[in-house]
Amino acid sequence: MDALRTKDTSSSGSKENVDVKTHHTTTILDDRRRAALAEVDNAKFSWFHVKVCLVAGVGFFTDAYDIFAINIASSMLGYVYGHNQKLSKNQDLGVKVATPVGTLVGQLLFGWLADVVGRKRMYGVELLIIIVSTFAQALSGNAPAVHILGVLIVWRFIMGVGIGGDYPLSAVISSEFASTKIRGRMMTAVFASQGWGNFTAALIAFILTAAYKSTVLSSPSVTDLKGVDYMWRLLIGLGCVPGCIALYFRLTIPETPRYTMDIERNLGQATMDINNVLTEKKVEADPDAPVERTPAPKASRADFANYFGQWKNFKILFGTAYSWFALDIAFYGLGLNSAIILTAIGFGSSKSTGVQGVYDNLKNVSVGNMIISAAGLIPGYWVTFLFVDHWGRKPIQLMGFIILTVLFIIMGFAYDKLTATPAATKAFVFLYCLANFFQNFGPNTTTFIIPGEVFPTRYRSTGHGISAASGKLGAIVAQVGFSQLKDIGGTNRFVKHILEIFAFFMLTGIFSTLLLPETKNKTLEDLSNEDHEEFSKNATAQHNSAFTS
Repeated sequence: MDALRTKDTSSSGSKENVDVKTHHTTTILDDRRRAALAEVDNAKFSWFHVKVCLVAGVGFFTDAYDIFAINIASSMLGYVYGHNQKLSKNQDLGVKVATPVGTLVGQLLFGWLADVVGRKRMYGVELLIIIVSTFAQALSGNAPAVHILGVLIVWRFIMGVGIGGDYPLSAVISSEFASTKIRGRMMTAVFASQGWGNFTAALIAFILTAAYKSTVLSSPSVTDLKGVDYMWRLLIGLGCVPGCIALYFRLTIPETPRYTMDIERNLGQATMDINNVLTEKKVEADPDAPVERTPAPKASRADFANYFGQWKNFKILFGTAYSWFALDIAFYGLGLNSAIILTAIGFGSSKSTGVQGVYDNLKNVSVGNMIISAAGLIPGYWVTFLFVDHWGRKPIQLMGFIILTVLFIIMGFAYDKLTATPAATKAFVFLYCLANFFQNFGPNTTTFIIPGEVFPTRYRSTGHGISAASGKLGAIVAQVGFSQLKDIGGTNRFVKHILEIFAFFMLTGIFSTLLLPETKNKTLEDLSNEDHEEFSKNATAQHNSAFTS
């Protein structure tokens, strides 16, 4: 018995020694992890930050170009393939809503994959999908067995999947590489490329309209517009050019240090990446060096349910998701139907008939979209850029929703008076541009930024994907609703009531914003609602459990 007690005592002492040694090791690793993250959070603005903004921004430029080019291209398709020179309600809805549906799928899919497989491994895959599907649209043809619009709808859905993947990937990569003080501006600069993409789509449409003017005007009739067929193919097909330029850089961008550290748990590799991209030090990898595993919780279904099962975490996910949903009801309701709204209010409408009327209408729609982009969309993004790291995300989002509520109430309830005369119509266009401005100097930008900051590394991309997908659900609802409601009581007669509905959703966005935390000048770890001092304790407990078993 004494011998047995001696053996038990010896075994117990051995376990205690292992406990102390393991705790000491994990504490050192946790300290090194914190020091490495501090290097990222406090890094000075460098060329690498510029590169991240450019590489991610080109993707959003391409996304916006491809999404909003259809706003003008659908009018061109109507002249070539539609009945009475326009697409039917369902045809127009199909080519416009296919991309948001695909985007919703892509945001959920790529958001999850980026957390499971890695940001780097997925970055560039979504761009390849966009390039191939955009090129395929330009080459689509008609056949007895399948109508060209059906082919376009399929390819636009596939393109949407790629576009959807770009949202969580670009947001998370830019946020995880950014230092704390400039994170808002970096993410805004990436997202602001949307405005330039929107403007470029309208500019290219205007250039193509001018280039094919003689071809269009020489057409024998409005039922034989071969020149317009060239125009829409070039308009859509050129959207793959910026994607091709950015593809190499996306495929070669390094994995984010936070993913390497917190999900792959490779402290040495993460430290080397930080030194190589954010400092002037160059470190070579030692292939024989042991992998140092950082203490961090692992993602799992049970952990996901436990994390978001807590109200303090779930309310943030709900707040980001619903705010984006409410915003996109109006943002895409306006953006994908600006040609319809401009026509409805008589802004830039042509009184010409025949082929001259076709040319004039396409030119006026292109000019109208350029005015809307230049006067409202683009300035809104860059005013946000100036203030987002000073005012904060939450005040900007609240202000935007409040002002948009007021603007849509005015445009909706005073619609008849604002469109009664040419002078009043100019006032409506001013309010319309103002709404575009405060969408971007407001929730359109902040609903992109906040979900890229408030979730822990293991769920950051998934959380952003869920939030973004909620937004695209709003875009789908808006597009289907706009298409089905706008002609109630006569052509475009219900537009004023649609604007009133937009006002209601802007009002609800105010309340969902109140659920969100302010994220400016806070590290991503502080925003995750987790006690990172517990990481080393959890790792020690897991190690001890394995040793005991």
